[in-house]
Amino acid sequence: MKKVRHEPVAPTRTQQLTPGTAIDAHRHDDHQIVYASRGVLAITTSAGSWVAPATRAIWVPAGAVHAHQAHGELELHLVGLPKSDNPLGLDTPTVLAVSPLLRELILAHTRISDDGSPERARLRAVLLDQLRASPQQPLHLPSPTAPQLQALCKILRADPADDRTLTELGREIGASNRTLSRLFRSDLGMTFPQWRTQLRLHHALVLLAENTPVTTVAHHCGWSSASAFIDVFHRAFGHTPGSHRQQVQAG
Repeated sequence: MKKVRHEPVAPTRTQQLTPGTAIDAHRHDDHQIVYASRGVLAITTSAGSWVAPATRAIWVPAGAVHAHQAHGELELHLVGLPKSDNPLGLDTPTVLAVSPLLRELILAHTRISDDGSPERARLRAVLLDQLRASPQQPLHLPSPTAPQLQALCKILRADPADDRTLTELGREIGASNRTLSRLFRSDLGMTFPQWRTQLRLHHALVLLAENTPVTTVAHHCGWSSASAFIDVFHRAFGHTPGSHRQQVQAG
């Protein structure tokens, strides 16, 4: 098992990552806001994974062990906050909506050095105010602990387009539909269709960051048509896959 790197202070900086770059598991004594202004960022913890495009940021609380994965050309912005500064009162990683104003505040805060000036303090105060106003987004893909769900989820992670029913998948792993439905609710806090949709959306974000055509993404992620995929994607993110690709690449 790899040793978890301990970085006492969560850095505030801008960082460029090439596609596929991974940052191994580590933890900070401070809170951290992680935002990708270009590309798509995936963060993984023992509790699951979070994927954030350019309209989302990820709140990583102090002490949470997490690893990063870059998809597409990634411009990463990291904002470290002392443990005493928790504007949302969150103690688990959470995806947050990033308004145009919050985006500009994060970019400004991470692209200039901390000179201890009153202007810098005011910028930070406004950033914290905007964080308090940021709605949480249900983009968490939880990781199962029950052995039956681990086996089932492994199958679907390998092929998100697998459209077998829960009953059919249960036959392969030796568990009934009723047992698996109960485990999804008790272990993951969501139904099987909800989890599968989240998995497919996560996979779609990664493929879009890699410049995969929308129709191909729809096929690889298990939607019956591009229009069905666009409808689900728009309801989840508030914009189409095409406009999302422009945001991811613009930076």
